[in-house]
Amino acid sequence: MIIPQALDPVTALKQAMPDAVEDVREYGGDITIVVKPDHLQAVSQYLRDTSGLVYNFLSDVSAVDYYPDYNRPGRFGVSYHILSLLYKRRLRVKVYLPEEAPSVATVTTIWPGANWLEREIADMMGIDFVGHPDLRRLLMPDDWQGHPHRRDYPLGYETVMFSFNADEIMKHKPHATD
Repeated sequence: MIIPQALDPVTALKQAMPDAVEDVREYGGDITIVVKPDHLQAVSQYLRDTSGLVYNFLSDVSAVDYYPDYNRPGRFGVSYHILSLLYKRRLRVKVYLPEEAPSVATVTTIWPGANWLEREIADMMGIDFVGHPDLRRLLMPDDWQGHPHRRDYPLGYETVMFSFNADEIMKHKPHATD
């Protein structure tokens, strides 16, 4: 079997889809290609199916809420961590999504392993993956309000009891009655 020569993913993608790439970043030897959300499926398909690239394994999908730091193109960032097992290379494809109605097309048709990863992000961050085959809540109950991994999600916590505030806290605790 003859293995085709490996291509540079950034150069190949910029030549094939010049208006899809917004930015390219490199840090610690890892390359991140920031693409426009409406081009995500086409870019993913290209990276998986092009001879010389063959990014055939999706290892992770992660999401970040950048609230209240608005020095980015969108409030939410969704990163797709992909590997080329043939060429032993990794790549990160990232999209930025707006604060109001964040949504992006699913990549489950390209990498089926994205199914539960996208469900977790939808559940915990409130990002809609358009075309996902089964976008039900995964971790939180169906009647849960909100998305706990958002940075503006209200924290429900209990004050820690110390010796100086024990009496005040005990006033609000339920006690067993005989």
